[in-house]
Amino acid sequence: MNFENILVEKQNGLARVIINRPKKLNALNKATIEELHEVFESLEDDEDVRVIILTGSGEKAFVAGADISEFAHFSIEEGATLARAGQEMLFDYVENLATPVIAAVNGFALGGGLELAMSCHFRIASDNAKMGLPEVSLGVIPGYGGTQRLPQLVGKGKAMELIMTAGMISAQEAKECGLVNHVVSQEELLPLAEKIAGRIMRNSSVAISAAIRAVNANFEDGVNGFDIEIDEFGECFGTEDFKEGTTAFLEKRKPNF
Repeated sequence: MNFENILVEKQNGLARVIINRPKKLNALNKATIEELHEVFESLEDDEDVRVIILTGSGEKAFVAGADISEFAHFSIEEGATLARAGQEMLFDYVENLATPVIAAVNGFALGGGLELAMSCHFRIASDNAKMGLPEVSLGVIPGYGGTQRLPQLVGKGKAMELIMTAGMISAQEAKECGLVNHVVSQEELLPLAEKIAGRIMRNSSVAISAAIRAVNANFEDGVNGFDIEIDEFGECFGTEDFKEGTTAFLEKRKPNF
């Protein structure tokens, strides 16, 4: 796959998606959002890809925000359309992928960049990372899911403070409030992401996809997550992975998923 703003590397069941706009600190513009959707759609359809790692090029930024010059002149209707289209095309799409996505936050993750990281299934960060939602300092609010996902991850009070102050927090502060799972040096970031990916790939991809759907159901309006869990649990009993996993356990061997 060849893209203007994205690099994709695939090896041994692992795909690395690298946002590659270093001169713009990997800021999200319309073209990059469209390319990311195309990349994730392709990787979701690739049966050889078991885990995806998303990161930014260089050592300064994961994604430093959205490209403000593209929408500074928008009307009310255009602004709403921008947010709706972006959420559907990328942020909601990533959150609901059946393939696990790990965000390796390698620097600034601000505005749309933090919103993109939060749409991934979980996050790890380098110790130089800085995260925040500075939108209110521009007279607008987060529009790519930030007002919804940040409270889910860190709690309502902490999210309100971060959004209202438009401030940045360090990687360590992000870990302390549950926004990221691990903090390591720049040099250790991708190796750790790959190590975690390797642990994920030892398990049933069918079961992991079911778990993603069940967990996400808890955050959907009008959906009973417990009911979804019951349904997904039952569906697992009809899969080859369940047969292999239980047989391997009883035979005291490692499963071959």
